[in-house]
Amino acid sequence: MRWLFLVVFIGSVLGCNQPMQVSESPIFHVSHEPKKAAAPFSDAVQVGNTFFLSGQIGMDHTTRKLVNGGIQTETKQALENIKAVLQQHDMEMKDVVKCTVILSDIKDFSLFNEIYKTYFPQKPARTTFAASGLAVGAKIEIECVAVKSE
Repeated sequence: MRWLFLVVFIGSVLGCNQPMQVSESPIFHVSHEPKKAAAPFSDAVQVGNTFFLSGQIGMDHTTRKLVNGGIQTETKQALENIKAVLQQHDMEMKDVVKCTVILSDIKDFSLFNEIYKTYFPQKPARTTFAASGLAVGAKIEIECVAVKSE
């Protein structure tokens, strides 16, 4: 009881006259792709109206293979995969507020960016870097954070 009083007292001294918010428990959503049911991760984890999407590569989920054609084709497929996850949760690409992009070769940046900007005219915050050894030899992986409008 003394701790509660102390928290309320310190909050009032610091000018925090709003009640403390209790954080919402995360919801780990099952993948909409049947072939990913056994994956050791969720396509999306929801906390309140914020969705944290797992990274997507340029894999065609019907064949479970990377699409052919290089960085631009893989970028488009990765973004279409993100779009599918968002649609599963009644969202659109415009709801994305942050992306992290991992390229296997930083020299592909401008080619990737040509495709990327057509999907995100709202210009979400973004981090882009290169790393070797992406899953199944992918040239790109993109993860996102989206906020669902209420």
